[in-house]
Amino acid sequence: MTQKERMMAGMLYDPGDKEIMDEQFPYLDCLGEFNAIPSSQVEKRQAWMKKVFAECGKDCYIQSPFYANWSGHHLHLGDNVYANFNLTLVDDGDIYIGDKVMIGPNVTISAAGHPVLPSLRERGIQYNLPVHIERNVWIGAGVMIMPGVTIGENTVIGAGSVVTKDIPANVVAVGNPCRVLREIGERDREYYYRDRKIDME
Repeated sequence: MTQKERMMAGMLYDPGDKEIMDEQFPYLDCLGEFNAIPSSQVEKRQAWMKKVFAECGKDCYIQSPFYANWSGHHLHLGDNVYANFNLTLVDDGDIYIGDKVMIGPNVTISAAGHPVLPSLRERGIQYNLPVHIERNVWIGAGVMIMPGVTIGENTVIGAGSVVTKDIPANVVAVGNPCRVLREIGERDREYYYRDRKIDME
């Protein structure tokens, strides 16, 4: 089994393998193209994403600067996804982001990790686990999402959280490590922030 095959199978592998690097470098090189496209040139930015990403739905927007190990080659976007400044993807493995997800500034989503065992880390050994962010999730500023995590639909992840385990749907979750604070409930239908009432449909 080649290192690339091990990589795609979610096994331990050497990310510095020549076959892998020969495939990865062109993606790294083209990332500068995207970041150089002016923010106002929305159609050109979307065309680049559709060309490079594994999947890209309609009306997606990622604000520059954007960073990714594979330029989003293993990124699967639904429709109407928005990401603010400084989105960083460790996308050696697959990252799935559902429809209408909002991502705040300075968020890191990592689908790759390294073993704790020092002798393996000395060799640069790595593993990849897919990340799933389901539809209509809001990821606050400065959040870090670790390999293998699933975040359920409609959930809010509070700013600065470190998500190390799965978070269910329809909750507000915060902290390091991220934990469920409460369910999204009836009060949220009446108030959008503290005591401020919702005044639009």
